[in-house]
Amino acid sequence: MPTETERCIESLIAVFQKYSGKDGNNTQLSKTEFLSFMNTELAAFTKNQKDPGVLDRMMKKLDLNCDGQLDFQEFLNLIGGLAIACHDSFIQTSQKRI
Repeated sequence: MPTETERCIESLIAVFQKYSGKDGNNTQLSKTEFLSFMNTELAAFTKNQKDPGVLDRMMKKLDLNCDGQLDFQEFLNLIGGLAIACHDSFIQTSQKRI
């Protein structure tokens, strides 16, 4: 039986695979696939952005090899960055309660 961490890893892989490949390459997210992922899986984040160019800039910043697509490692950089931001917010909130 998989552990909670193993299930989380499987979920990340499944989500990546759900969005990749619609434009032909199932090992990378195209810009269209990235936007679809962001607007569906991270809709609250996307909807709260006042700057319409934020997703384009995110894609460019995440695309370390500048090929116009995000591979799984680049995708994980996004997920990791979001997890760190959420964790930091949680820590700040819990420290304010003390």
